[in-house]
Amino acid sequence: MVGAGVLSLPFAMSELGWGPGIAVLVISWVVTLYTLWQMVEMHECVPGRRFDRYHELGQHAFGEKLGLWIVVPQQLVVEVGVNIVYMVTGGKSLKKFHDVICEDKCKDIKLTFFIMIFASVHFVLSQLPNLNSISGISLAAAVMSLSYSTIAWGASVHKGKLADVDYNVRASTTPGKVFDFFAALGDVAFAYAGHNVVLEIQATIPSTPEKPSKKPMWKGVIVAYIVVALCYFPVAIIGYWAFGNSVEDNILVTLNKPKWLIAMANMMVVIHVIGSYQIYAMPVFDMIETVLVKKLRFPPGLILRLIARSLYVAFTMFIAITFPFFGGLLGFFGGFAFAPTTYFLPCIMWLSIYNPKRFSLSWCCNWVCIILGVCLMIVAPIGALRQIVLNAKTYTFYS
Repeated sequence: MVGAGVLSLPFAMSELGWGPGIAVLVISWVVTLYTLWQMVEMHECVPGRRFDRYHELGQHAFGEKLGLWIVVPQQLVVEVGVNIVYMVTGGKSLKKFHDVICEDKCKDIKLTFFIMIFASVHFVLSQLPNLNSISGISLAAAVMSLSYSTIAWGASVHKGKLADVDYNVRASTTPGKVFDFFAALGDVAFAYAGHNVVLEIQATIPSTPEKPSKKPMWKGVIVAYIVVALCYFPVAIIGYWAFGNSVEDNILVTLNKPKWLIAMANMMVVIHVIGSYQIYAMPVFDMIETVLVKKLRFPPGLILRLIARSLYVAFTMFIAITFPFFGGLLGFFGGFAFAPTTYFLPCIMWLSIYNPKRFSLSWCCNWVCIILGVCLMIVAPIGALRQIVLNAKTYTFYS
């Protein structure tokens, strides 16, 4: 649940300001917890049948063909989007680690090369056959994400407030403030990303009519969301308190002291995104190989896996090297991809499957979430694209 998106939350706060920033964080936490509860409930909404994949639930709610066309493209964009963002994150964190350790004594190395170094790990790891092969990596990733979140806010407290800290929103013009507000909504949306794999996780829990899987799963969700709150809120609030609107789009890039701790935190981010990249890439590999074997009649085997998976890793690396804008990419994919699967698709499925009475509490809650989610999906990518365009103006490509 705790993704690298947590590192951009102080930056999102600097675009929103104190009041709106805390309000957006709390509303997102409540809405996504509600939609996650819906996913857990819908997993076994048909007696004797379990929906182990997001698209299976989509097919039940919308019909065999339409369900696939609604859910699968959304999931694909989420997974590819996360992989691109994690390529940038891994490269930037490796560069920060190098810069902190070297203290200007070493030759300056381009970010492009660090992204390539990070990608080289995935050319090897992507050849692992399935998700079970990377359970050790995902455990390490979970520990790392909790550790670097704690270091991010702990080091901010240790550093204290900047002498000339400014809490005014980042932009000075009215259009700038509006577009930054939109982009910040996408940054926050990206941080809540567990819905895409929740049904796969619930599928691993045994279920009987007397002891349905939703009971232990819901307990797990509650614990996860308490941990999410303990990570996200301190990082967002303390990071913004310490640096105001001068905070970078990755809080660990802003921090410099204590050196050993910041270097360690950046290496933790690298380990985390190595694991997370693979978790999000595995379903994409599965999809690519299925299409190649079933539709295009390629013979299955090691050669197909080697070429198909390596090409995918190379594609995400190329996009990351071309547009290494962590904040902009986060906002774009947060709005464009995460808003539907996290904020409003579960609500539409709920209305379709359970058909609650019009103007009842359930009906009203779902429609509020749908309206908020659709607005987020429209405005966040617009704000983020503007940010990417502005960054690209002053950025020398492949530098």
